[in-house]
Amino acid sequence: MQSRTPASRTGRPRSAAADAAILAATRQALVELGCSKLTLGDVATRAGVAKTTLYRRWAGKNELVVDAVAELFDELELPDRGSLAEDIEGVVLQFAAILDRPEAKSGLMAAVAESTRDEALRERIRTSIVDRQKRLVLEGRERAQRRGELPPEPDPAAAARTADLIFDVVAGSVVHRALVSGKPADEEWVRGLTRVLLLGLAGAARDATG
Repeated sequence: MQSRTPASRTGRPRSAAADAAILAATRQALVELGCSKLTLGDVATRAGVAKTTLYRRWAGKNELVVDAVAELFDELELPDRGSLAEDIEGVVLQFAAILDRPEAKSGLMAAVAESTRDEALRERIRTSIVDRQKRLVLEGRERAQRRGELPPEPDPAAAARTADLIFDVVAGSVVHRALVSGKPADEEWVRGLTRVLLLGLAGAARDATG
């Protein structure tokens, strides 16, 4: 199903409590039913709202699922464990734990599959999940630069490209490990990923300084 762009609406402002109830109900339905069997009617019943309430907020099921899963990733926090390596390991283990949750697995895999033929849905995934979680890369890099573990990047465009690459490497590796390979992203694997990432960052820093 192609995403529909909802028309502008006027009237009563959205209720944060209703939104929270709907997103929580969506995650519950993902756990119990999976994405393929989830319906807006079932979510509305679970949330205690009218079905029209959902349609006023979301263009369809796919958008609702993306937003419900996005809230899970908003729980991610970058721990301050004293070093860049330890900080990376801490946040990657959190990320892997979220991907291990059935609502995240079911919702994310279904949304990504659907987005291959729906550009609007792909953009929603980018803005609701990817762009919001790049904050972790920016925060971690800034902290590591303050510690002297990474050199400053005076060129904003180059710094943005580096942040994108770091996010792609980490997120892509963990998603592939957890959802495609179906193998645990345990502490040993996360340490290996971190070593590879830090070697790459060290090489990029040498190239930048000549």
